[in-house]
Amino acid sequence: MDKKINTTIRYKQLLNRKVSVREIIFMLLFVLCLTPFVSAPLALLLGIIVAQWIGHPFLAVNHRATQILLQISVVGLGFGMNIDTAIQTGKQGFVLTVISILGTLSLGYLLGRLLKLEKVTAYLISVGTAICGGSAIAAVSPTIKANEKQVSVALGTIFVLNAIALFIFPVVGHLLDLSQTQFGLWCAVAIQDTSSVVGAASKYGNEALQVATTVKLTRALWIIPIACLSAVAFKTKGTSIKIPYFIGLFVLAVILTSYIPFFQHIGGYVVHISKMGLTLTLFLIGASLSREVLLAVGFKAILQGVVLWLGLSIPVLVYIYFCL
Repeated sequence: MDKKINTTIRYKQLLNRKVSVREIIFMLLFVLCLTPFVSAPLALLLGIIVAQWIGHPFLAVNHRATQILLQISVVGLGFGMNIDTAIQTGKQGFVLTVISILGTLSLGYLLGRLLKLEKVTAYLISVGTAICGGSAIAAVSPTIKANEKQVSVALGTIFVLNAIALFIFPVVGHLLDLSQTQFGLWCAVAIQDTSSVVGAASKYGNEALQVATTVKLTRALWIIPIACLSAVAFKTKGTSIKIPYFIGLFVLAVILTSYIPFFQHIGGYVVHISKMGLTLTLFLIGASLSREVLLAVGFKAILQGVVLWLGLSIPVLVYIYFCL
């Protein structure tokens, strides 16, 4: 009986609660990101402006909402791909993926020692840069028993660099006249987070988007062995590893579209909706980059992130430009 009364009281409080001005502004911009007038980079910029101007009114649920929305959107992109193309693209990026991951982790270790950056933080930044940004950090952090501050600094570093990459990469791609395949491959390897990879590639073209998504998700599978090796390296026991199951759903979407006519007919609509979802994802990521997050990162973490990013993106770009 008491539980029913408490539930009724909370429901009435919710009904009587006044919506704040900043919540109205936030929701209007959120809806605006669903329109064709807002591109992926613009959505990220709007989110950053919101974070600095009025703050995120729903910050408590932002991380979870971003994660779910990104995963659903990436799975939806699978309905616009063909399995033969996906396999060929995955093979093309495999060797580059292995070399770049090992190289980035090695460079990250050396930079961490050189900068005298806290060991766990330096490792998380390296893993996030090497594999798939926030997803890799979220998966690896429990296996090495990282605390909240260490995770926050690593995520903040990655998200700041992702925001920069989303604007810079398409410009560089057009200046160098990279093909759709070249740009998609470069994005997948050199941009940390899946959301920014897809955002930059979608701005460049549909073929670049397909290449970038396939290679990035193939790269994300390296979360599993890296997380296991991390637990051994940091001598932690009894920790769980978060397996990115949504990658399996992406593969299933590609298979269904390749062999079943019904999914081929609806594929274009699903992909369109998924791109809208990714635009919203970038808006939410931008809105999470508050002054507090930026200040918490610190100079050494940003320096390591920048050097790692340049050490990864420039050699990969040179290789793709001259050899592919």
